[in-house]
Amino acid sequence: MGIHLTGIANAKQKLQRTFSAKYGIGSAVTNVPKGHFAVYVGETQKKRFVIPIWYLNHPLFKDLLNLAEEEFGFDHPMGGLTIPCSEDYFISLTSALNCS
Repeated sequence: MGIHLTGIANAKQKLQRTFSAKYGIGSAVTNVPKGHFAVYVGETQKKRFVIPIWYLNHPLFKDLLNLAEEEFGFDHPMGGLTIPCSEDYFISLTSALNCS
């Protein structure tokens, strides 16, 4: 009488499908690696980026979050953190953060 690992894997998949159906979340939510989080970036059309959590401690990223708070408050229309800047600006900022 051992524990069948396939049973555990099947239970995990079933649970994910249940949450997806119940809360309207797709597989994109489960594709965030540990130590990262998803943000939605863009002025009109939003694009999803997965970034490291340590960005939250950087002063430049904190400034960007303060701007996002002024525009959106805490009610994010995409269901996740929304940052109202151009994709080009966000990519250049994250590139600079990666180099520092």
